[in-house]
Amino acid sequence: MTALQERAAPAAPAAEKPLRREWGVANVFSHGFLVLWALLTTFPLLWVLISSFKNDTEILSDPWGLPGALRFENWARAWTEAHIGRYFLNSAIVVTGSLTLTMLFGATAAYVFARYEFRFRQVFYYLFVGGMMFPVFLALVPLFFVVRNAGLLNTWPGLMIVYAGYSLPFTVFFLTAFFRTLPESVAEAALLDGCGHFRLFYRVMLPMARPGLISIGIFNFLSHWNQFILPQVLMQGDESKQVLAQGLATLAVSQGYEGDYSGLFAGLTIAMLPVLAVYVLFQRQIQSGLTAGQLK
Repeated sequence: MTALQERAAPAAPAAEKPLRREWGVANVFSHGFLVLWALLTTFPLLWVLISSFKNDTEILSDPWGLPGALRFENWARAWTEAHIGRYFLNSAIVVTGSLTLTMLFGATAAYVFARYEFRFRQVFYYLFVGGMMFPVFLALVPLFFVVRNAGLLNTWPGLMIVYAGYSLPFTVFFLTAFFRTLPESVAEAALLDGCGHFRLFYRVMLPMARPGLISIGIFNFLSHWNQFILPQVLMQGDESKQVLAQGLATLAVSQGYEGDYSGLFAGLTIAMLPVLAVYVLFQRQIQSGLTAGQLK
């Protein structure tokens, strides 16, 4: 038996070679798919950025070529004459207010659902989470009348509240799972030291949940910044209060007839810069927040 075992022992590495080859082929395929996906994602962004420095003749005659010069006057014309600067400021105000409401109420509700036992807790939690099942298009008509009857139509506070309301379901769902991964020993030690529940939440648990808060904050920022259908329905009156998505739509229609394509591409680039800057600055926090619950 010993001789037979010694002869059979060297056959094990040979059996691993097909498995390694399969994993190697799978890795090549997956990496190739990711490279292709990266190219499909970044190419339109680069094309818009390059086109923002061209004049109209270069855009129409050589759309895939490089600009002859860096024409920053396109950006200045879009910022002033096309009123992109005003729309940009309006979006910044609305998104700041709506993001503050979303993170404040979402984090508070998620912490209660994750850390406290009370009657009908699961019922209220699933009512929150159930909001993710209803698309925004389904509630546009009743939402319009609710906002109008509340006297908040064509106002920034009304738009902030609606943004926050539609972002709360996913925020509560995400942060509830994240708060459950935090160690209970830290909370128990803080309570034994005389820390109250409100102080425990704001001084201890929120700093510990920073990766999750940053991650969901970035997702909500992208959703609010790129929102178009809600402001289009709820901000129909004063053009000076319109947000950036509405301004870009107006610019695309007007400049399409006037032929100022360089100003249109410059406006699109200005609208993309905050999104790209936020993702580049907080890339590590987004990745750590998404994987923190899995690594726990």
